Amino acid sequence: MRESTSTSSMKKLFSLFALLALSLISTAQSFYDINTIQTIELTFEESNWDALLDAEKAGDGDYIMAQSVLINGLEYDSVGVKYKGNSTYNANQVKNPFHIELDTYKDHEHDGYTDIKLSNVAKDPSFLREVLSYQILRDYMDAPLSNYANVYVNGDLIGLYSNSESVSKKFVNSRFGSNDNTFIKCNPVDGAGPGSNELPDLVYLGQDSGDYDEAYELKSDFGWEDLINLCDTLENHIGDIEEILDVDRALWMLAFDNILVNLDSYIGGFKQNYYLYRDDNDRFVPVVWDLNESFGTFSMTGSGNLNNTTSKQQMSHLLHENDEDFPLISQLLSNPSYKKMYLAHCKTILEDHFANDDQYVAAAEALQDIIAADVQADDNKFYTYNNFISNLNSDIGGGGPGPGGMSVPGITNLMDGRYSYLMNQDDFEATQPTIDDIQISIETPTVGEPITVTATILNENTAFLGYRSEPNTPFQKVELLDDGMHNDGSANDGVFGAEMPIESNLVEYYLYAENDDIGAFSPTNAEHEFYSVSATNVVIGDIVINEFMASNDATAIDQDGEYDDWIELYNRGDETVELDGYHLSDDESELGIFTFPEGAILQADDYLVVWADKDLDQTGFHADFKLSASGESIYLSDSEFTLLDAITFNEQTTDISFGRSPNGTGTFQFMEPTFAAENDVPLGIEEAVNQDGTMKLYPNPTQENFTIELSGFETTTQEILVYDLQGKTVFQGSVRDTIIIDASDWTAGFYVVTAGSLRTKLVVY
Repeated sequence: MRESTSTSSMKKLFSLFALLALSLISTAQSFYDINTIQTIELTFEESNWDALLDAEKAGDGDYIMAQSVLINGLEYDSVGVKYKGNSTYNANQVKNPFHIELDTYKDHEHDGYTDIKLSNVAKDPSFLREVLSYQILRDYMDAPLSNYANVYVNGDLIGLYSNSESVSKKFVNSRFGSNDNTFIKCNPVDGAGPGSNELPDLVYLGQDSGDYDEAYELKSDFGWEDLINLCDTLENHIGDIEEILDVDRALWMLAFDNILVNLDSYIGGFKQNYYLYRDDNDRFVPVVWDLNESFGTFSMTGSGNLNNTTSKQQMSHLLHENDEDFPLISQLLSNPSYKKMYLAHCKTILEDHFANDDQYVAAAEALQDIIAADVQADDNKFYTYNNFISNLNSDIGGGGPGPGGMSVPGITNLMDGRYSYLMNQDDFEATQPTIDDIQISIETPTVGEPITVTATILNENTAFLGYRSEPNTPFQKVELLDDGMHNDGSANDGVFGAEMPIESNLVEYYLYAENDDIGAFSPTNAEHEFYSVSATNVVIGDIVINEFMASNDATAIDQDGEYDDWIELYNRGDETVELDGYHLSDDESELGIFTFPEGAILQADDYLVVWADKDLDQTGFHADFKLSASGESIYLSDSEFTLLDAITFNEQTTDISFGRSPNGTGTFQFMEPTFAAENDVPLGIEEAVNQDGTMKLYPNPTQENFTIELSGFETTTQEILVYDLQGKTVFQGSVRDTIIIDASDWTAGFYVVTAGSLRTKLVVY
């Protein structure tokens, strides 16, 4: 975490504001950028394209070749198109859901994607449910990106669609690091509907795969045995469930579906709309899919129908707790600790998004502002424009597609009532453990050197530390103890400690505590988010790797006018060091890739930059390797190839550097670039103060959420505006004291945040 950096202007190549402006301008728009409505134009040679798509939908469901598709002006010829959907598809309507496959006939991709899934918003007057729900869900587990697209066919506007990332092999590879393991779509092969008996409920039906193949769709070449083992473990070996299921993500999925009354899911009548991917740790990871009926549109719970908004507001948070037809719920919640974790997750979602109207209402209003004109222009939408405006707050009666139409709750009407109802239940009124003042005994440990993690924990019966030495692997758990023997002060003083091994350059960890009633995590959205500590392979000397940038588009320019990767060294000692024969490398097996020439020196308290660009003929220090923005390692060694410093890093963000904080000694973190200058990142809290009041913003930088705290203002509320350096507003809302804002869909770069007359900077990476 970091705040604004104070540096010597003599050592900067650009002024700060020029750097920020260039950084933002250089960042490309993503296909799922929430602020940009995509334009997708299909062209078929056949004038009866709709009839052809209907025929395939009714038959084998194969793709029809479109002559071309234009995506934001980029043309791809010969692509596959078919209608998708179950209850939202109808051969008699103009606006049907599309699945466009760019690589059916040719090897096309757009922005790295080959599958485009477009939903027709048939059951949502507000046009918000799918996009807003995914936005919330991504705070707690890996989930598809989602935004909007206008779709044209043969020059005619069909309408505005929600555009959600396909849960494909590309998706699981990008999130879980592989795509060649068991992969299952948990939807009935022929679609669910009234009277369906074959449902993906994870009930154990025996060892014959033929008993499962109508309820699940295998997306890999194998996997029935793995699915059967999961169902068997749920029913008969629940004590072994963590060996085959990522339990934490399963609990987040169940909590999310319940709190948002997303009943067209595992917790509802058809027990569907999720995927299971078995990762390289042999654990199934659930992925939620198809949120068009979230926020209470779907009514079937599997044990009855919720036919009005009040019944949905008051739906039990323990729905199906004792129902053996829903083993993922009943079996997991039969474990007291899993149940307390589930309650903690439910409460986190409630408090993060629904305790303060400003949070989710502002996000919803921002989305409606983006799409309002396009909704109005959509002549094939299923509700009126007035319905679109009003359904954020007010219930809409019948009139939707399907027999007899349907009643759709107003989102705020539903969720305000649901929040009030649930927070008055005993499970959420119970005193929750608190976890504060987390400390590590060594800020920059050496690999192989264990450290102690301590925290002040109150209202607990037991607590543990979860840690892992490799990303995407299961967290190991060790009990946190208040016994005076784990660097935790005196016994029974409320300070708990545990030893954590340091087995790699980057260790990730979180804390958990529970009492008789409920649990608590720190950070609250663990295991999806976590704390980390960076370690070195050696005891660091005076010369250190201090900062680097693995993707430089507009930050620092070398003497030949090129934007290249760069590595900054810093001499934190009191004497000049001769660097003759020192080495830099990105390969531990070949430490001598770059060798400093004779006469190279680094004076005390000074900086030296090496360009990692393979341009060996250029003047200055240019290494014969480049840095990988997807992550790798950097090694510094002396003339005897003794390691002096090393850093292993994960995926980097363009024009945002990774540097030590405090300067020269601290752990690495994302930061504003301070090329050849001091890294000044003390707290990760950006603070602005004037005579009107004080605004604090944290964490900064952020990848997901950030918090704004106001104090000292005479008026009760202040308008919050967040805009990019081109002046485009990305968030608008109001707040009295505190607001949490979701930045997970924002383009990486720099933003200006204002509250009244106060303003400060935010870095999103």
